[in-house]
Amino acid sequence: MQFKASQVAVAVSGRLVGDDVDIDGAGIDSRTVAAGQLFVPIVAARDGHEFVSSAQASGATAYLSSEGSVPGASIPAITVTDTAAALADLGGAARDRLPDRVVGVTGSVGKTSTKDLLAGALATTFRTTASEKSFNNELGLPLTLVNAPDDTEAVVVEMGARGVGHIDLLCSIARPTVGIVTRVEGVHLELFGDIESVARAKGELVESLPVDGLAVLNADDERVAAMAERTDAGVLTFGLTSSADVSASGVVVDDELRASFRLHTPWGDADIALGARGEHQVPNALAAVAAAGWLGVPVERMAQGLIVAALSGLRMELATSAAGVVVLNDAYNANPTSMAAALRSLAALDAGRRVAVLGTMGELGAGSAAAHASIAEQARDLGIEVIAVDAPDYGESARHVPDVDAAVADLADLRSGDAVLVKASRVAALERVAAALLSPGP
Repeated sequence: MQFKASQVAVAVSGRLVGDDVDIDGAGIDSRTVAAGQLFVPIVAARDGHEFVSSAQASGATAYLSSEGSVPGASIPAITVTDTAAALADLGGAARDRLPDRVVGVTGSVGKTSTKDLLAGALATTFRTTASEKSFNNELGLPLTLVNAPDDTEAVVVEMGARGVGHIDLLCSIARPTVGIVTRVEGVHLELFGDIESVARAKGELVESLPVDGLAVLNADDERVAAMAERTDAGVLTFGLTSSADVSASGVVVDDELRASFRLHTPWGDADIALGARGEHQVPNALAAVAAAGWLGVPVERMAQGLIVAALSGLRMELATSAAGVVVLNDAYNANPTSMAAALRSLAALDAGRRVAVLGTMGELGAGSAAAHASIAEQARDLGIEVIAVDAPDYGESARHVPDVDAAVADLADLRSGDAVLVKASRVAALERVAAALLSPGP
């Protein structure tokens, strides 16, 4: 989105020092900031002000600063009290320029995939901007708004939470007119304390919606369905139950783990084939359909968009190594619900041996050990071997290795037709196992 530096200064209650240059979007990483963008140095473990000169070299035309003009920088500065708070204010100013087709997506699981599927459906009818990857916090969300092209007609923003009040803050910036809640699960309990607090936090999205807006709620999740009482907006439900406003029947999963089904909506029925892998993507697609349909996308166009919608990286990526080993890379993140879904997908593959290389599931609180043990038990029941990487809580039924190199070595006896799942919380970075298996070698 294009601004004059003076307009940015007004939006963030700052002071412009230097020329009133043109600005097109913003970035917080000096390595990836694009030419013409505003550089926003974030003060965290590293002080982003140290990288203003690097951002200038990358093409930034101005920067925010809570330290006055930075020595060595020759581009204009906009001085503020707090750069992160100023970015939020700039996101709010960008939102003022956008139409009222802003969809917020939250939930314990499935929000990134739902965001991606919805963006694919909306793009068939509207010029659509969506959060990159999992840009779902107080930095990523305003960046999505600020970087939306000026001709944007619809926006999809993912909203994450690490505590009660976080989504309320994000809603104050994005002011969504449609809100989707995927599921409420016992994840991040180390931060939330209990699942009711998770539900309270996720429900802040529907509470923020205007009376002429729409809440899209999962009929298969009682905590989500109950959020209908927390909003004055209209409500559409989605789910596998036939009583949902948007539902699916006759779900079939092919050899590539892609689901197809008969879609039932208030706007008509259609046969749907998903490009995204995993049967667990069906409810996510239904949520996307509910929002897109209410916003005016015809069912036949949604069907086209759902086929081509691209998921963010490291989510259900399926590839075959030179040795013929099938690798299912779902290593972006993990919790008990998504882990169980990934195991079912592995079990659905036509394979000789099935091996799951699993790392820790983080932030589960007091129930962490039991949750890991339950996943190991589910894998055993599905006939799946488990290699646990630095994750002792998977218990005695798993083979335990200390690191990625040891996991790769343990897989040396795989043969053509075998299949491997790689999954863990982000901190484990287990995509390195998938990369090693798929490497062409020396």
